[in-house]
Amino acid sequence: MDDLPLSDLDAFTAVARERSFRSAARKRGVSASSLSDSLRRLEERLGVRLLNRTTRSVTPTEAGQRLLERLAPALGEVASALEQLDRFREGPSGTLRLNVPTIAARLFLPDLASRFLKLYPQITLEIVGEDTFIDVLAAGYDAGIRYDERLERDMIAVPIGPRRQRYVTAAAPDYLGRRGVPRHPKELIDHDCIRHRFLSGAALSWEFNREDETFMITPTGPMIANAIEMQVGAAVAGLGIIHTFEDVLLPAMQAGALQPILEEWAVEFSGPFLYYASRRHMPSALRAFVDFVKAEHRKTG
Repeated sequence: MDDLPLSDLDAFTAVARERSFRSAARKRGVSASSLSDSLRRLEERLGVRLLNRTTRSVTPTEAGQRLLERLAPALGEVASALEQLDRFREGPSGTLRLNVPTIAARLFLPDLASRFLKLYPQITLEIVGEDTFIDVLAAGYDAGIRYDERLERDMIAVPIGPRRQRYVTAAAPDYLGRRGVPRHPKELIDHDCIRHRFLSGAALSWEFNREDETFMITPTGPMIANAIEMQVGAAVAGLGIIHTFEDVLLPAMQAGALQPILEEWAVEFSGPFLYYASRRHMPSALRAFVDFVKAEHRKTG
């Protein structure tokens, strides 16, 4: 395997991540045919099929998926070692890819990202907002943002954004006038609720805390959506009760379009964390972002 071209391995990871020769070619600035040639050489050299290709889709075989999971971090190390040469140029540069929850992309990341990019104009920040839990390294990301600092081994967590957040419950005054104001979470069982479902298909139960008492319900209602804008709009229209991040509902509550309820039962939890793999050689763009986030945390306490 000593003569196995690194460029062919890199081409494989690009196509496997994108699930598309054309998309991978656009990102690499090369032709799709050149990537196809690289894949053909690699599969012939290894003697195993790595990708299933049809006219409609490109998906890794079982062997390809296993190779991708082990290869992506290794190639990341190679790239980050080469990017250490940035220190001999004017400053950090390159592309920084982040996978973040949509709530982070909505609430605090726009301001943080804007100020970061003004400091480092040679860095390109690529942000993908989604609410699925993936292996960020295998998927080709440099880092991710997640709630709860329980992370896999060899991952480092750095506080980012607000350190405490709350889930609150609210409904339109019109709805509460028609259906009454719940005084206890158990009364929500008899109410219409606006529910959130992740793209994975999972739908969370609603949790409520008061002193040492915890109460969980599985709500029902006229709408299930993964887009928070749809949920807030339905609640403001009087279709039911909503239970989500306080920061999301605050504008509507301040405008009187939504009225908070069950306030003594609001759930408070830890804020999000930036997490990334422990590396000896960190890409200059990631190092700059980590240092920037740490400095912001020190300023806000």
